Amino acid sequence: MDKKYKIAVGTDAFPPTTDGISNVAQSYADILNKHFCDAVIITPKNPNQQDKKYPYEIFRYKSWWIPSREGYSIGWPFKEALSYEIINKNFDLLHSHAPLATSYYFRLVNRKKRIPTVLTYHTKYEYDIEKRVPTKWAKDFARRFILNNINSADEVWVTSNGSAESLRKLGYTGDYVLMPNGCDMPRKDVDPECIKQIKQKHNIPDTVPVFIYAGRMIWYKNIQYVLEACRILKQKGKDFRLIMLGFGADETAIKFRYKRLGISDKIVWAGKVLDRELLQQYYAASDLLLFPSTFDTNGLVVREAASCATPALLIENSCAAEGIENNVTGFLCRETSESIAETLLSVMHNKELMKATGKNAQEKIYISWAEAVEKAYERYKIVINNFYSDNKQNDEYKY
Repeated sequence: MDKKYKIAVGTDAFPPTTDGISNVAQSYADILNKHFCDAVIITPKNPNQQDKKYPYEIFRYKSWWIPSREGYSIGWPFKEALSYEIINKNFDLLHSHAPLATSYYFRLVNRKKRIPTVLTYHTKYEYDIEKRVPTKWAKDFARRFILNNINSADEVWVTSNGSAESLRKLGYTGDYVLMPNGCDMPRKDVDPECIKQIKQKHNIPDTVPVFIYAGRMIWYKNIQYVLEACRILKQKGKDFRLIMLGFGADETAIKFRYKRLGISDKIVWAGKVLDRELLQQYYAASDLLLFPSTFDTNGLVVREAASCATPALLIENSCAAEGIENNVTGFLCRETSESIAETLLSVMHNKELMKATGKNAQEKIYISWAEAVEKAYERYKIVINNFYSDNKQNDEYKY
C-alpha cells in the first residue's frame, strides 16, 4: 500500500445523510484506504452519525442541524481553531466534492497554510439556485459564493460533459479535468432466487414487465413524466409494475399524484433501501430502469443498474445519457411523458432486446469505483507535483 500521501475527502453529505455525493465520498475513502494511501472524511456533524462503524477516520466539524426527511446538516466551519485542526493532520491534498460549506472550509485552511486542493463538480447548482433561492440578491450571492469556491481550487474536476456545461453557466472560465464516477456494486448476475423473493414480496407476477425508478423522490428528477407515461400505458390496457425505490422531500406529493392518476395498482412503493446488495437485487428484478432526469450530471444509478445487466431508459442529450447508444447500451427518448410511453410500448414486451441491451450496458458502460479512484489517485500525484513545481505554496492566496 502506498502511504506516501494523506488525502482529505471533503463532503457536505455523509451517512446517515444518503445521496449521490455521500456515496461518492464513501467510495473514495474506502478504496483510497484499501489500495492507495491514507484518506480521511471531512464533513459536518450530524446528530445521528455512527462513525465508529467505518474503518477510516471521519473528522466532523461544527454544523447547524435542520430536521428534514433527507437528513442534511449545514456545515459551519468558521471557528479559527478548525483550520488548524486540518493543518495539523498534515494532509498532502484536500479534495472537496461540493462547492459549498466544506469547500469554503478548505479555503479558510488555505488562508493559513496552502495545501493542494481539488474540487469535483457533481451537480447542476445553477438549477438549485434558480429554483430554491427566493430573491435576485440572494441568487447573485449564492452564485458568487459557489463560483469563488470553485475558482479557489488548484484543479477542478467534472464527472461528465454536462457538468462542464453547468460550470460554464455559473461563470467558471478555467480549465477542468474529466473524472467519471464509478459504481460500488460488483458486475455480476444476481441469483435468480433473490429475484424471485423480491417479486414474491411485492406480489409482482412473473409475466409482467417490471420497471424501476431509483433515486431521490423529488420532482425535478422528472418523476411526473414517468407517472404520466404509466397512465398512458394503463389506458392502452398494458399490464406492468413500476418499483419506486428511494426517499425525498416530495415523496408524499408523488404518492398523491399517482393515486390521482389512477395507477396505484401498478406502483410498488419500496421506499428507502440502504443495503447495497439488496438494492442491486431490486435492479436485477427489473427489466428496465426509468431515469428521465435532466438534472443529474452523471447518474450513478445508470451504472448501478448496468452492474447486473439491467438497461436504462434515458432522455436523449441528457448528462445521464452520455455514452449511451440507443437500442445498444440503453434506450433514449425525448423529455415528454408521451415519448417515454411510446418508447416503453416499443420495448416492454421485447424481452430479448432488453436483455441484450442490458448485457451490452454491463460490458460497455459499467465502471467500477476501483477503476475510477485509481484514475483519481494518479491525478492526485500530478496535482501535487504541479502545485510545488509552480511554487504555489509561496504565492499570495486570494480566496
